Amino acid sequence: MTTSPAERPGTRYDIAVLGAGPAGLAAAVAAAGQGAGTVLIDAGARPGGQYWRHREGDDGALHHGWGHFRRLRRGLSAHGADYRPGHCVWHVERTEAGFTVHATREGSPRTVRAKAVIVATGAYDRPLPFPGWTTPGVFTAGAVQALLKGHGVPAGRRIAVAGTGPFLLPVAAGLAEAGVRVVGVFEAGLPTAFGRHPLATLRNLPKLAEGAGYLGTLLRHRVPYRTRTTVVAAHGTATVTGATVARLDQRWRIVPGSTREIDCDTVAVGYGFTPQTEIPLQLGCAMRRDADGSLIARVDARQRASVDGVYVAGEACGVGGAQLSAVEGELAGLHAAYATTGSAPDRRRLAGLLRRRAAQRSFAAALHRAYPVPDGWQTWLERDTTVCRCEEVTAGAIREAVDDLGATDPRAVKLYARPGMGLCQGRVCGYATTCLVARATGRRPTAGDLRGMATRPIAHPLTLGALAAGDDSGGDDSVGDDSGGG
Repeated sequence: MTTSPAERPGTRYDIAVLGAGPAGLAAAVAAAGQGAGTVLIDAGARPGGQYWRHREGDDGALHHGWGHFRRLRRGLSAHGADYRPGHCVWHVERTEAGFTVHATREGSPRTVRAKAVIVATGAYDRPLPFPGWTTPGVFTAGAVQALLKGHGVPAGRRIAVAGTGPFLLPVAAGLAEAGVRVVGVFEAGLPTAFGRHPLATLRNLPKLAEGAGYLGTLLRHRVPYRTRTTVVAAHGTATVTGATVARLDQRWRIVPGSTREIDCDTVAVGYGFTPQTEIPLQLGCAMRRDADGSLIARVDARQRASVDGVYVAGEACGVGGAQLSAVEGELAGLHAAYATTGSAPDRRRLAGLLRRRAAQRSFAAALHRAYPVPDGWQTWLERDTTVCRCEEVTAGAIREAVDDLGATDPRAVKLYARPGMGLCQGRVCGYATTCLVARATGRRPTAGDLRGMATRPIAHPLTLGALAAGDDSGGDDSVGDDSGGG
């Protein structure tokens, strides 16, 4: 895949797409296919994002929808999109001419200017704290999958997979197929609740078949699958030596007498996903709280955010999976191209995309309702359970900030007790802190609460030297041929 020969100081694009996962790839291919000057910017060394994370020469055996990825990858080259891997975007600002995207590449500043931006930054695992979750050997489910997909490395030899949601299934199935002993999948929810949404199910039968395939893999490898059960504690000091699992009631409180210890050397946990919304927040886009408790950007039928010239696609406007992300990305690319170049998209193509988006959004909404995260998980915590790993802030310290210091929202707790003030800037502990504060103050978390923990003027770590270097005026940032964009 070769970058555009037009890349030179002062180059301006019609559209800058941020993120090369399913949504970003689809957006870039659609926009470039309509004749818009398009640049695709991503922090990864290869396109695909977390969903299609892969190694050099990967045959796609561990990936779902690999054929779609290969088609999108070829489309980048075929339509002349400028692909810039290894670029970490840390800030986007509005200018008179459009937008300036600030990034770093190998520590050096890079600047890209465009008339419109499409934010397709994806999401990352949402963990919940529990006693022992900071022990080496406790991973997020996505991290375990990334190690396997990206490097062919299993995170351990005896792995317990726990949390809630359908993502646990492909993680466990992939590990089992790789020869790992998966000691159990412990689903805190009750997946049969999905049966209460028959219309969404009928509109998305291939997704059910996919899930059935994963369950078949677990059955073939004799992996136990337990519902209304999860890991409530991890044991060990230098590494995980075991875990405690427990049955949960409907509110996720531990059923008395149901705890038991299991032998494992690794725990993979995931309780949904946290959308990456730093860029929409930087740009002042309107936000809302989604059904799964996430803070997401508001978009209209054309994937337009509330700020003119900003489009959002994929998980940043609502977690819904790779297929939905790709559809939203294609819609965003088509509409952004029309807005910047006047190239009108085919109406039948748009109609088909709108139907698919509606069907997949209904499925995503049904999943959120079927896999809720009740606040009973907070009863698993001990007073000295760490919530903020970076600043070593405990659950007790957060509650004391409310009870003794009078804090009434997560932002105040952040100032008093320092959760979210460390290296990750609240990316890991922000959701849990928000929930703990809401419960301590006798209310539900709001979009404003989540915004207070998610707003970051710098979206990606950078050195003071790169910050001081300032605008590179477009810089000659050419990227050579990577033999097909793999």
